[in-house]
Amino acid sequence: MPLALAQFICSFAGSNMNVMINDISKDLDTSVQGVQVAITIFLLVMAALMIPGGKLTDRYGRTRLFRLGLAVYGVGALLSAAAPGLGVLILGNSILEGVGTAMLIPPVYILATLFFTDLTSRARAFGAISAMGGIGAAAGPLIGGLITSAISWRAAFIFQVLIIAAIVFLSRTMKDPLPADPTSSFDAMGAALSAVGLILLVTGILAADNNGWLAVALVAAGVLVLVWFFTMERQRERDGKEALLPTVLFRNRTSNLGLITQNIQWLLLLGVSFTVSAYLQVVRGYDAIQTGVIFTTATAGLLLSSFGAERFARRRSQRTLILAGFIVTIVGVLVLLVMAHGSPSAWAFAPGLFLIGFGVGTMLTPSVNIVQSSFGEELQGGISGLSRCVSNLGSSVGTAVAGTILVAGLSNGAYGAALITLAALGLIGLVAALLLPRGSVTIAASSPGKEPAQT
Repeated sequence: MPLALAQFICSFAGSNMNVMINDISKDLDTSVQGVQVAITIFLLVMAALMIPGGKLTDRYGRTRLFRLGLAVYGVGALLSAAAPGLGVLILGNSILEGVGTAMLIPPVYILATLFFTDLTSRARAFGAISAMGGIGAAAGPLIGGLITSAISWRAAFIFQVLIIAAIVFLSRTMKDPLPADPTSSFDAMGAALSAVGLILLVTGILAADNNGWLAVALVAAGVLVLVWFFTMERQRERDGKEALLPTVLFRNRTSNLGLITQNIQWLLLLGVSFTVSAYLQVVRGYDAIQTGVIFTTATAGLLLSSFGAERFARRRSQRTLILAGFIVTIVGVLVLLVMAHGSPSAWAFAPGLFLIGFGVGTMLTPSVNIVQSSFGEELQGGISGLSRCVSNLGSSVGTAVAGTILVAGLSNGAYGAALITLAALGLIGLVAALLLPRGSVTIAASSPGKEPAQT
């Protein structure tokens, strides 16, 4: 329960601000773009620090880092609730909550892997955690809208503090299955390079609406820094030193394809959430609760597919479920595009959002299970950090891409352009799913340098 709730609140934090865009911008005397920057920085900090966060679990222990992350997150939420301006909001929400999330999320997936050792129970655990993450992202606009309309957008951060307090209480007796290793080395240079590379990459996407050449330069610089990071990690391994991110993690074809599907899933979910929320508030003039209520259809679709996850898994392979999820989600984006332009009613958004929620909910658990279970216990810290980094990078890129296109003008076709772009990116995930091995992946404990057996 505490692990699932932790994933819920972190996903909630990534989407609930979408319906507060107008309220926050007016209250803090900033712009819609300023709020978008705050949202994107939060997602980016999570993505940039997930890999170091996963590695630190070995050194300090999984439960200890989990609780420390909760504390940092809670302080950030309190600071955000009292923010007098955009700068303090970015410090509390984007930085501290982002850092806290990067510390507590890798332990969630590592602990689930260690607590549940057989395939069936592990799949069920991942299903519960992934479902709560998806529900948090999908229901974030509704819950955030209700709280904002009834009280204030600041109260939404107090809600996060209360959930964090509940998680702390529920996790008080949780024991770490493996002892911490204080002697474990930490590659600080690698951590800095990976973070800087990811930050440059997404900042470049954000800069595209203001300066095309600057955007290209930042993206190119990000790619070069990441290449430098991977080259340095490989050299550390050759020198017999412990790498921040073991390169063996990239030698498993099934895991690599699973990581791509994870990235695109969250890119679609958060990208669509930001696009539709901004369109409804800026163009159609809806308030936070009206916008949030429309998103109940996405939450309903995600809940429905999550409840059927175990039944689906017994009848269909993980590859089939991921394929079906992408097809339904892409169709949902196209329906959203056609129906929204064809009707003045807000409920014209409902069919598309329902299909997107159902599609994402169908494929979240299989993707996580494929990736996390591709490696043995000794690599769980690394693969958990990498997996969460890839997922949160998808969230930040989805928001950045949608926001960059929308800045061009919501009333001048930017809404349609954003959705078409997201659907095209969804096709990349569909291709990755098609390339996954047929049938189920058989989990086998792996050693560094060896790939797990697959069937």
